[in-house]
Amino acid sequence: MTIHRTYIPQPPLSAFVHMFWLYEGQQQHARERRLPDGSMELVINLREDTLRVYDRQHHDQFQSFRGGLISGAHSEFIVLDTTCLASIIGIHFKPGGAFPFLTLPAGELHDEIVSLETLWGATASDLREQLLEASTPETRFRILEQYLLARAARPLARHPAVAFALKEFRRVPHLRTISDVTEHIGLSSKRFIQAFSEEVGLTPKLFCRVRRFQEVLCRIEKGQQIEWAEIALTCGYFDQAHCIHDFRAFSGLNPTGKHHVPQVKSSQRRKQRWQSNQSARASTPSHLT
Repeated sequence: MTIHRTYIPQPPLSAFVHMFWLYEGQQQHARERRLPDGSMELVINLREDTLRVYDRQHHDQFQSFRGGLISGAHSEFIVLDTTCLASIIGIHFKPGGAFPFLTLPAGELHDEIVSLETLWGATASDLREQLLEASTPETRFRILEQYLLARAARPLARHPAVAFALKEFRRVPHLRTISDVTEHIGLSSKRFIQAFSEEVGLTPKLFCRVRRFQEVLCRIEKGQQIEWAEIALTCGYFDQAHCIHDFRAFSGLNPTGKHHVPQVKSSQRRKQRWQSNQSARASTPSHLT
């Protein structure tokens, strides 16, 4: 029996957390390729006391993390070992949403994965024990919600310039430039880039590249002829070569390879189902398999 559940937290957490999620069941694949989307993710293993992340270049090498981990904002794909993920719970943060709960700038976690114990000490193990003792998904979500509120290391508020920029970049990531944004926020480009990187974990330029890449994924449909030149133009790339370069950089896949496109599409639809959920219902984290 497979169980998928999601939960949208109440304010004030809802401004920082996209959703809590829980998965129980047999994984369909031994490995999972997760693509960058500009956000951070927290994962806790409820069945085995370990999580493994493979090296992107050397597929026989991996890092092990005890109990739980947090994945910083990435501009590269990661590969998870799913053979030990029969029961997992996690938090999918909104871009910049993890910052109030960190004890360091989010930029220091760029392309990094660290154990929860490294960030939160012994309380991370206490959290896992409480989750293991809970008998229902709803109870586990409440425990996670209360714990996150208690872990806030900063006021639950965004820097106004970062909040404005995120709104603009999500709306039109390929049309807004740093100078466009700084004209409206009263900060120098240098100070804005610093504030944005500290909260989001990526520079504004890199964040926009990742969001534009995600926009490309949204336009890929299984079974249809993909016009890369048209997609590149629509998504604001200089040309098709520019689009393909970013696709390879972020996914590690050849976008023109006939075997890869369906995988990208199925992953993106799972994420779109995530984003349309307004209550606890079937869902899984976004990934490529």
